[in-house]
Amino acid sequence: MTSARTFAIRLTAGCVVLALVAGCVASSAVQVPAPPPRPLAPCAWWYGIGQPPTTHELKVAAQRYAVVVLNADQTSAMRTLRELNPRLKILVYKDLSSTRNYPGAVDGGEDAKFLPSGIGYVAAQRGHPEWFATDVQGRRIEWKGYPKHWQMTVWDKTYQQAWTSAVVAEVTREGWDGILADNDFNSLSHYSAAVLAGTASEAETDRKLRDGLDAFLSLIGEAAQKAGKLFVPNVSETHLQPGRWTAHSRFGGAMEENFGFRENGGTGGLLTFRGNEFQELRAQAALGESMLLLVTRTRSAQEDRAGYASAALLAGPRTCWTPATTDDYRDPEWSALQGSDLGEAVDAAGRQPNGVWTRTFTRGWVAVNPTSATQTVTPPAGLVAAGSPAPRPPKSSVPASPSSSTPVTSIELAAADAVVMVKPE
Repeated sequence: MTSARTFAIRLTAGCVVLALVAGCVASSAVQVPAPPPRPLAPCAWWYGIGQPPTTHELKVAAQRYAVVVLNADQTSAMRTLRELNPRLKILVYKDLSSTRNYPGAVDGGEDAKFLPSGIGYVAAQRGHPEWFATDVQGRRIEWKGYPKHWQMTVWDKTYQQAWTSAVVAEVTREGWDGILADNDFNSLSHYSAAVLAGTASEAETDRKLRDGLDAFLSLIGEAAQKAGKLFVPNVSETHLQPGRWTAHSRFGGAMEENFGFRENGGTGGLLTFRGNEFQELRAQAALGESMLLLVTRTRSAQEDRAGYASAALLAGPRTCWTPATTDDYRDPEWSALQGSDLGEAVDAAGRQPNGVWTRTFTRGWVAVNPTSATQTVTPPAGLVAAGSPAPRPPKSSVPASPSSSTPVTSIELAAADAVVMVKPE
């Protein structure tokens, strides 16, 4: 979604005679900069693909979230949300890389009317069996851990065009704001150890998939843009491929499903800050032209803090964050930190010499320690911890708690931990 950066005021070059004007003035175009996008605290969003939403959930969602993603068969829920909150952006879930034949995707031997993928299993089986990817033994590739999900030939131009035509037509017809395209992945190894036919190694397999997806996304994005729709892929492991996040988010945004993920099996620093990913996320957030849909797996208060505060470092007009307490996204999610009312960022996120990142807001401040060691940080005066229990202060400091109005002089942040502080009520 591209917004204008400047606008031109043009005065007529000819003479216009008005009662109050004695003459006429000619002027060339004057470029007036558009106001910069407001870096607000992260908005909340709902990845509602786990199960059909209830009436109560839809009412809450309309008040709570800025972006909602629903399965394709939830057109009625989409229209209800639209009535409850016309400002919501509502995207439909579609898988780029698989077709599926579990019940609901295929019923009574026929493809369902509304599919989780772009191409139906039965349609592909009957008309284009060559769209099913095969391994070096000629076997179709079923995803490990996801029964009846079949890898497709994302590099095949006819598959790409058929997927694009079907999905853009459906989105336009049904009235969705755009597409959330899942499985824009970096490696097949997450789903299968297979080596694709025509490649000699896992590395060649992954390169073939990545190159195919690069071209595929350009085709979909341009078609969606022409139709006035957003295209937001769930792009994985962008820390491994410099420039991939930027390239794949250019048609409306991108989703990071493992934002704030901890390295080394949960013992290291924050993976998001490695490589080039964080720099690309910062640049995109600052421009405010496309959405950052961020998901943090939160099984503890520490993960909740680290996820929300890291998103706050990227605060911008279209930066949205959600915790994920389940693997299947069956529940609408909300963190107490999302109600902490940070306000608007008054500076850019900055990195301290010890590796801690901080950012100041009109009504608060955040600090994130993405390193693998404990670090000490000093918050601005007059703030108290928000949300879940705060990290422990050093012995020389005054202890703090979420309910305390006692200012904190310094805080020890454990590896991969964060703190969110606000002005006391």
